[in-house]
Amino acid sequence: MKMQKRQFRIGELAKTLGVERFVIRFWEKEFRFDAYRSEGGQRFYNEKDLLRFSFIKKLLYEQGFTIAGAKKQLDTTSLKKEERLIIASHKTSIEGDPSQKSAEKNIPITELKLLRDKLCSLQKILSV
Repeated sequence: MKMQKRQFRIGELAKTLGVERFVIRFWEKEFRFDAYRSEGGQRFYNEKDLLRFSFIKKLLYEQGFTIAGAKKQLDTTSLKKEERLIIASHKTSIEGDPSQKSAEKNIPITELKLLRDKLCSLQKILSV
């Protein structure tokens, strides 16, 4: 028996992302993303869609990209590389004990471990 992937309606997706439904509809239009629709016109999203919208939210809300900048970033980034791109371009201003920082990037070791755990979780989601 084949397992179905989890599907979200627009309200569930919006709640998961912490945005309003109209924001999802706006992003669909701006980023030229067509959601799967039922015969009745109800939008349905899968986990890959959730990841894509999550990436868009991070670009716009956390990293301060404009819509145009986020579009360019999405054009140059494949879905599997999205999380790595966020981490690579992430600027930190965390102050802490210098002895507890990575020598190469001056990032606290605890933050590197947290990022590694997030990447592992993301990898599991993408491999489903």
